[in-house]
Amino acid sequence: MRQHIEGQDTFESFIFIANYHALTTIQDAPLLRQLTLDVALDYLALGLDPNRATLFRQSDVPEVCELSWILSTVTGKGLLERAVSYKDKTAKGLSASMGLFSYPVLQAADILIYRSHLVPVGKDQVQHIEMTADMAASFHAAYNCEVFVIPQAKLNEAAIVPGVDGEKMSKSYGNSIDLFEDAKSAKKKIMGIKTDSTPMEQPKNPDTCNVFALLRLLASAEETAQWAGRYRAGGMGYGDAKKRLAELFEEKFGPAREKRAALAADPGYVVDVLREGGRKARAVAQGVMEDVRGACGIVKAK
Repeated sequence: MRQHIEGQDTFESFIFIANYHALTTIQDAPLLRQLTLDVALDYLALGLDPNRATLFRQSDVPEVCELSWILSTVTGKGLLERAVSYKDKTAKGLSASMGLFSYPVLQAADILIYRSHLVPVGKDQVQHIEMTADMAASFHAAYNCEVFVIPQAKLNEAAIVPGVDGEKMSKSYGNSIDLFEDAKSAKKKIMGIKTDSTPMEQPKNPDTCNVFALLRLLASAEETAQWAGRYRAGGMGYGDAKKRLAELFEEKFGPAREKRAALAADPGYVVDVLREGGRKARAVAQGVMEDVRGACGIVKAK
């Protein structure tokens, strides 16, 4: 989200709420509607400006599903079988549905349908961007054309955000700290972050510490360097870093929490933002799909 919001000042940005993708894990209509609105509220509260970036629901651009099917006809099953995220999610108990298996194809459609040059992702999603490039190349080879832009992944410094247990932070893994939960609850989770048993007086490695990995996301570069020095010098307990992380969390998200509450009181505004964003995004997608259909011979009545 930080990359997305920072990018609105530099790039023409398309940011969608992936409610089609969510169907692989959520089969509860009221919940999905609420979560979709929640994501929009999160982005707006954290500083996304709908006048500088296009924020929309994935489902407001139905052409993305059409493109997903077309891409699936030129995508080898072996490519999808090599998807690390699919293996990880099924290993954690998620149902091995066709939706989960073909997730990278829909994700590729999400990217290619806007002719995206850069895709802000975490390190764990780089493989999917590479798979997207492979699918675009396969389409070009099959139909002797150059319809799509070949995208590249854009990583930030903290490519993976660890959860309280050290694994990738995810609500589905039950290890997350919600950005807008109250200060008391957030602090309790932060103080419970998993650390090793290195005694207080001994030096510690900031590069392997979950607390430090989160702290560096919120602290200034100068403060981050100071904490790294304290870790390596020894004489500091992990609790000190946790307390500072809780302070930084509240400094960052306390004001945003208030803004989010104000936005939630005016859901009509949020819906209007998503509707207008969907209109803009769909206009771009429809133009790309005309080129895709022309390349592969699909004819639609007008």
